[in-house]
Parts: sequence; structure tokens; C-alpha cells
Amino acid sequence: MKDQRTELFESIPVPKAVWTLAVPTILSSLVMVLYNLADTYFVGMLNDPLQNAAVTLAAPVLLAFNAVNNLFGVGASSMMSRSLGMKDHETVRRASAFGFYCALFCGLLFSLLAWLLNGPLLRLLGANGDTLAPTVQYLKWTVLFGAAPSILNVVMAYLFRSEGATLHASIGTMSGCLLNIILDPICILGLDMGAAGAGFATFLSNCAACLYFLVLIVIRKNKTLVCITPKAFRPDRRLVAGVFGVGIPASIQNLLNVTGMTVMTNAIAAYGAEAVAAMGIAQKTTMIPCYIAMGVSQGVMPLIGYNFAARNAKRMKDATLYTTKASQAIMITMTILYFIFAGQIVGWFMKNEQIIRYGAAFMRGLCLAQPFLCMDFMAVGVFQACGMGKRALLFAFLRKIVLEIPALLVLNRLIPMYGLAYAQLAAEVVLATAAILFLMRIFRDTQAMADRAALEDAAIPQE
Repeated sequence: MKDQRTELFESIPVPKAVWTLAVPTILSSLVMVLYNLADTYFVGMLNDPLQNAAVTLAAPVLLAFNAVNNLFGVGASSMMSRSLGMKDHETVRRASAFGFYCALFCGLLFSLLAWLLNGPLLRLLGANGDTLAPTVQYLKWTVLFGAAPSILNVVMAYLFRSEGATLHASIGTMSGCLLNIILDPICILGLDMGAAGAGFATFLSNCAACLYFLVLIVIRKNKTLVCITPKAFRPDRRLVAGVFGVGIPASIQNLLNVTGMTVMTNAIAAYGAEAVAAMGIAQKTTMIPCYIAMGVSQGVMPLIGYNFAARNAKRMKDATLYTTKASQAIMITMTILYFIFAGQIVGWFMKNEQIIRYGAAFMRGLCLAQPFLCMDFMAVGVFQACGMGKRALLFAFLRKIVLEIPALLVLNRLIPMYGLAYAQLAAEVVLATAAILFLMRIFRDTQAMADRAALEDAAIPQE
């Protein structure tokens, strides 16, 4: 197992290594999109905009889970990959245990806070009047009961992915998502639970995914460096700094995403339940190319982090450039398809003419940002893989606080409602340019470090 892992990171041709790592992660991401779309599709079959609006209004809370996922999933997995590159297997084990137990604690804390602050939370989300009751029921299963399994499911996938076991990570994630797709029509339509049924199905599927990962750790305990035994939970200053140095900026990045989505949902809520439902459909369907780009960037993070730590600057640069070109080709193709067939895609989810009209207009605006968003994801993935958490945080701050949220407010005033869909495009054009500049500098700095290391090795007298 260890020899195969080293071969993947060090000697297999870059294109093959990239797709070996990226394809399972992309498939996992696509299945996650399908499960999100399944909620929208089956709730949409009720032909009740209020139920669909409830799922959309609750989305920022579920997105907030990613703050914890990134704090301990991205943070611990980056530490693990870099430690693998330095052949420090003991740190790999301790980092995985640290990520697991901290994620478990935060998941339970998340549920407690959601229960104690239920009223203010609902007001913050913009749930009121007719949308209040279905939103409460949906949040009960996805957050109050489901926060811990939802977070652990993602964090454990990150831990396995960090050592190159992307297939196992993806099987765990996909199994939960596929189960969710199967349970959705049963709970939403068969049991007549509405939006609450979508939440119940999500809760059960995340529990099943967690069980898969726990069983996998037991079965593969002699073949994996992922370790969750309590005695391995021995955090020290270096370990905590290594995890949090990447994890905290990644977590703040997602909290900023939640802030941006909350601003969006509150702005769109002013135009009625139909507009909220239409934006929800447009956002979830355009998540397909978004998640592909995210899956590619996350999939190659272990390869980039390993070679950065091993001072193999050429392989790190080749992997980044190849991944960027492949991802861009996919994004541009999908953007064209979304723009042309926007009305038909929205019509698959709800047979409501006003929602189709709104949704098609929203989708055309959102999809134009995808090729630029791809560059943003790639740059942030490189930052996280290399332990450059501050740079990832800078990008997150630029995206949401400096660019996207002001664009939401300005465009909504200039072009009421429809302008909201173009705020992301305005932000990502600027960030894509910054991403190219930052990546070029990282390549130069990494090559310089590799050259210095080579000179120092050459200067050491040979015995």
C-alpha cells in the first residue's frame, strides 16, 4: 500500500496521477450534486413553492457545516499530505485523529447551538409567515439531529483522500448520497413529509456514510495511516498550528460563503416565494459544473501538497497546469450548454411558468461565472495543499466581502432581482486574474526553494 502510494505521488505520469486522484473525487462531487438536486426535484413534485422555498432558505445553515468540514477536513488532510511528503507517518496518524475528534465535538456543539438559538436563526435566514413551519421541520432533521453525521462524513472522506485513497473516500460519500436519492421519494412523497422528508432522508444517509468509514478504518487498520484511536489524539503546538494554519482560513472562507448566501436569500425573499424557489433551482443546478471544478481541485491537492513538501517543483507545477487546462475545458463546455438550455433545465424541476421564467434568467447569469470560478478553486486548492492558509483566506475575503456582496447590493438596485444572478460573475473575473498571478509566483518560489535544496545537498561531502 505504501509503495503504491509513493509511486502515485512521485513517478506515475502526471495526467494519469491527476485523473487517478481526481476522477473518484469528481464522481463523489457529482453524486453530492445529484442528492442536492433530488431534494429540489422531489420537493418540487409537490408543486408547492413554499416547500421548495424552505429548502432554499435553510441552505446557508447546511453550507455553514463546511466551515467545520474545512477547519478539520482540509486542515488535517493538508497536514497529512505534507507529512507524507516528508515521510513523517506518525504525524499523519495524529493529524487524522485530531481532525476526527475535533469534528465530532463541533458537530455536537452545532446541534446544541441550533436548538438554543432556533428563533434568531430562523429570522436571520428570512423564514417567516408561510415558509416558517416547513423550514423548521427541514432544519430539525438536517441540523438538530444531523449536524454530527453530516460533518463527520465529509471530514473522514478528506482524511482518506489525503493519503491517495480517493476511491475509498468517494465510495463512502457516494453511498450516502445514493441512499439519500433512494429515500427522498419515499420520505417526501410516500410518507407525505414534504420538506421534512428531504431532511429526514439526508439524516439517514449521512449516518450510513459515517458507518461505512468507521467500518473501513477497522477493516484496513494495517493498510491505512488514517487513525481514530483515542490514544492517537495527542495534539501538540506543531500539529495544531499545522492543521489550523490551513483549516482556519478555509473555515472562514466558508463562513464568508454563508454570509454571501444569507445576503442573497434575504434579497431574493423580498420578491416572493416563486423567486426564492427559482433561485434555489438555478443555484443547485449550476452546482454541477461548480462541484466538478471543486472535485478536480480537491482531488489533486494530495499530489500537489506531497510534491511541494518533497521540493519536486516541476511535478507540482505540471500537475497544477494540467489540472487547470482540463478543468477549464469542462467548465466552458458546460457553461455553453447551461446558457442555451436554461429554460428546459428549470422546467424539469417545477411546471410553473413564472418560476421557469425567473429560474432561466437566474441560471444564465450564474453559469457565466463558472469558467472564472474554476481558476479561483484551483488557486485556493494549491494554497491549501501547500499550507498557505493566509493566501486562501485573502481570496475568500476578496470574493465575498470586497467583491461579491457589494456587487449583490449594487446590481440588485440597478437591475432589481435579476441583477443578483450576475454578482458572482463580477467577483470571479477579478479573482481569476489574481489567481493566475499568485500561481505564477508560487511556481517561481517553489522552484527557487528546490534549487537551493539541490545546491545544499551537492555541498554536503559524500562519505
